[in-house]
Amino acid sequence: MDTDQDVQQTKVGGTMVPIHSPLIEREITDIATIHKHIRTQKVSPVEVVSACLKRIEQLNPKLNAFITVLADQALEQARVAEAEIKAAKWRGPLHGIPVGIKDFYDTAGIRTTAAFERFKDRVPRKDAVGVLKLKEAGAIIIGKTNMHLLGMGTTGLDSYFGPVGNPWNAGYIPGGSSAGSAAAVASGMCYATLDTDAIGSCRLPAACCGVVGFKGTYGLVDPKGILEGEDDPGEMIRWFSHPGIMTRTVEDAALVLDVLTERHQDMTADYFDGLAEDRNVRIGVADNFRSDPEVLAAFERAVEKIRGLGYLMKSVAVPRNPDRGLGNIEADRKAIAGQSFKDIDVLLLPTTTTSVPEIKGAGANPQALSPENTVFANYYGLPAISVPCGFDRNGLPLGLQIVGKPWDEARVLQLAYRYEKLN
Repeated sequence: MDTDQDVQQTKVGGTMVPIHSPLIEREITDIATIHKHIRTQKVSPVEVVSACLKRIEQLNPKLNAFITVLADQALEQARVAEAEIKAAKWRGPLHGIPVGIKDFYDTAGIRTTAAFERFKDRVPRKDAVGVLKLKEAGAIIIGKTNMHLLGMGTTGLDSYFGPVGNPWNAGYIPGGSSAGSAAAVASGMCYATLDTDAIGSCRLPAACCGVVGFKGTYGLVDPKGILEGEDDPGEMIRWFSHPGIMTRTVEDAALVLDVLTERHQDMTADYFDGLAEDRNVRIGVADNFRSDPEVLAAFERAVEKIRGLGYLMKSVAVPRNPDRGLGNIEADRKAIAGQSFKDIDVLLLPTTTTSVPEIKGAGANPQALSPENTVFANYYGLPAISVPCGFDRNGLPLGLQIVGKPWDEARVLQLAYRYEKLN
């Protein structure tokens, strides 16, 4: 994967930015834009899927973002979607939209491997809950994305099917464990992905690849169907792991979340429709995180932009994971809103502690990209999003993280959306 020094631009997080890689599209269409053209039949789902398959054919040999590509099945689903839309059987904004599924989630009749040799021929009989919801919404499953082996690393380099490439620069890690998803969304192979996030493993690769990575409050999205029937991954993973979403924009993340959310009796939020609402947001700016100078400089620039929105802002401390194990995790989750979020609604801090590590520097360390700034949101079960906030001196993306109190996804998404529009 060679780099291209010609001056090009692409839209990242709603912003036109200079790029130095031929693997990033100059103009990236988002779900919020294209679904209107699909619904009005100006664009066919077959055309949309075919364009994504062409990108996969061109780029997957270099990026290794997909373990399994479902070309024939996706085209057939696209033809069905086209017929449904012509018959006025519109299923919603994801109807006819190609999406990828992290190869952690079971897909009926399609191998689901978790990038693990022992699972290389594992074919489940049932879809995971999230997969089924996407299908029912009319989304088209275009393939299963590559990942760090069993989700046990943050680099994306250790997979039975080979390492994932960062589409911005081949010499740098893509982040993990949802590495293939980040590379696929960033390079235009699909419009969104269903992922997991146990210590930051959706938000970290989103930051490294310049896309949006989101996870909701623990329990907001049903995780059932991740390697169903296999050995129990352990108590920590059961508590820490959250379903995640990667998209190109905050609007798209809200559209996908509207489909995946478990609708309880008191759940009335429509996240996409709520993005433009004028909510009061009390913002806490973290003052106790660790970061290198480039990350800190990008974070401070992002904070100044947000300060211009006129919200009340104050310095606060990031709540850290207690050292006493998991015995009090339920109590800690119930108490966190009244403690760290008593006087604020959202918390700002960088997604990563460093700029994107080089592959040669990462070596065999599965945690070469530190999750120090992300994992607390998993312990406390908090909604969190990473949005692009600039580039380091090597032209690699950096991420701003916005974390909210439990069940306040709407404010997290709204502030992320308003920040995205500033750029």
